[in-house]
Amino acid sequence: MSLVNAAHGRSEDTSAVPPDGGRPSGARRSFRQVAGAYAALAKPRVIELLLVTTIPAMFLAGREVPNPWLVVATLVGGTMAAGSANALNCVIDSDIDKVMNRTKRRPLVKDAVPRRNALIFGLVLGIASFAVLFFTVNLLAAVLAIATILFYIFVYTLGLKRRTSQNVVWGGAAGCMPVLIGWVAVTGTVQWPAFVMFGVIFFWTPPHTWALGMKYRDDYERAGVPMLPVVATAEHVARQIVIYSWVMVAWTLLLLPVTSWLYATFAILAGGWFLFYAHRLQASVHRGEETKPMALFHRSNTYLMIVFVALAVDSAIGLPVLGLPF
Repeated sequence: MSLVNAAHGRSEDTSAVPPDGGRPSGARRSFRQVAGAYAALAKPRVIELLLVTTIPAMFLAGREVPNPWLVVATLVGGTMAAGSANALNCVIDSDIDKVMNRTKRRPLVKDAVPRRNALIFGLVLGIASFAVLFFTVNLLAAVLAIATILFYIFVYTLGLKRRTSQNVVWGGAAGCMPVLIGWVAVTGTVQWPAFVMFGVIFFWTPPHTWALGMKYRDDYERAGVPMLPVVATAEHVARQIVIYSWVMVAWTLLLLPVTSWLYATFAILAGGWFLFYAHRLQASVHRGEETKPMALFHRSNTYLMIVFVALAVDSAIGLPVLGLPF
């Protein structure tokens, strides 16, 4: 589901909404244009995170390849929940989306979708996600999906986003939920490795989002959103990115007792690779050089993919786990 990243973490793919808002001059919009506008409401590129984190969680939960039908059902229900949260976020944030260059082509800003219809669309997707997960997965997975939507809307979007520079730190918890849902889909319960995966994404979200915030600082300032890069110096932001990056990499190692040498190798190498670029960004800021925070932003996506794909492959192969050292 959309990490807070749903609101900030990925650059939007607005190609589904034509520059004129999807309203051809003197003609009725085609079904494809209407469908594209509603799809854009759900922010499909943001939902990619669902695939990157949910499926590996399901692999690790059973330490084997999960039932394909269960994977499909979990992803369908989870995608609907993510789309619901994203669509409702678009309704609530339509005022600030109008003044941000990064979001000014979203469907509500371009009047490609009526506000009332967008609200109904988001609510229907949320209800459908509960139904799909309840009838095809289990009750706990369905409840977690609804809890994620409610947290994202009421805690992050309405509560934190416009009030504190720590918005993406605590609000980012919504984006961590797919791993819990994936684990619950396989086991019916939540166990400590699921919470460790939750923590990996939790500590990944600030470096990922603050790098984006450094690039679009003026956008957020114009919209009145107190992202950390808006209210703090670039040097402070870079330092925080390094701190969270170290915690994130260290946190991935907590999964070593339930994985093999294969995951350990990729987690350590990928962690070192990401830390190198986090420190390089900090050094550039400290020297007053021109920085490229989007390079770190894109590398953060690659890093998360490497770690979670390594989890999935490690589990699918079924190599002996390292276990506890005592």
